[in-house]
Amino acid sequence: MKVICSSEESLYRPEAVRWRQRMEMMEPLGDTVVLLPCSMKKPYSNSKSHQKFRKLTRSFQELIVTSPFGICPRELENTFPIQSYDVSTTGKWSEDEIEESGKLIEKYTKGKEIVANLAGGYLQSCEAYIDDFVNVCVDERPTSPESLYNLRMELKNHQKISRRDKVMHELKSIAKYQFGSEGDKFIPENVKTKGMYHKRILSNGKQLALLNKDYGLYRLNLPGGEVLKNLGINIVNIDFNLETNTVFAPGIQKADHNIIPNDEVVVVNGDEVVGVGKAVMTGREMEECDNGIGVKIKHRVK
Repeated sequence: MKVICSSEESLYRPEAVRWRQRMEMMEPLGDTVVLLPCSMKKPYSNSKSHQKFRKLTRSFQELIVTSPFGICPRELENTFPIQSYDVSTTGKWSEDEIEESGKLIEKYTKGKEIVANLAGGYLQSCEAYIDDFVNVCVDERPTSPESLYNLRMELKNHQKISRRDKVMHELKSIAKYQFGSEGDKFIPENVKTKGMYHKRILSNGKQLALLNKDYGLYRLNLPGGEVLKNLGINIVNIDFNLETNTVFAPGIQKADHNIIPNDEVVVVNGDEVVGVGKAVMTGREMEECDNGIGVKIKHRVK
């Protein structure tokens, strides 16, 4: 599904506001953050410009600067809605766009060395909030041979990140984006992944979830539901035996008020996980409504 962002008012779309709120929780990996401009093609890695960047930057923490979403760490570029928004990339930004991106850049890069390959509004958002950084861009052309040469030479002075660390950081960052500030604890240190495209998330031989690469989000399995229950995240409490794949609002005793439609949730009866599925209502609506479907179950205990 495309998220159309055709004007400055797109800054205040619910998807953009929620994304920026979640970005405030994100933390970079390593000592260096490389700032790059966004591209029209999504995910960014599929664009010609980012294919050039990635040859030089893939071993570092990459941060894409964009509007109206502010910033996007590379590890989240396949995540909805950042993987499907449509906006013109003129490079000319309003004061509000500069402010929204600049504040997130400042928070995300605090205490890190910053290497930028930016021009136009992208650079303005960085300059407005960051005092100390290196910009390698020449003649406002980030993809020019001169800019790319400068980027390569500058990054020789910075420490690379191992591939294993980047994979773990990606899995934990996606979980934090999806499940909130404690969400990174959803991914254990002994995690393993299997799959060429969609990734099965495994721990101790059990599948916690499936990482759906089309949306960049986790789809829970029952063992993953146990993990979320223990973390106290996205819990829906019922007081009846779950025998169908639908949970109606009247049967719901209590629900996490952070739940919004399409969130992955855990259905609990007493202290037992009895199912996992997708929310149809918000958590508050589940508690207050006298009719309607609260949760569509994907997996349940039989």
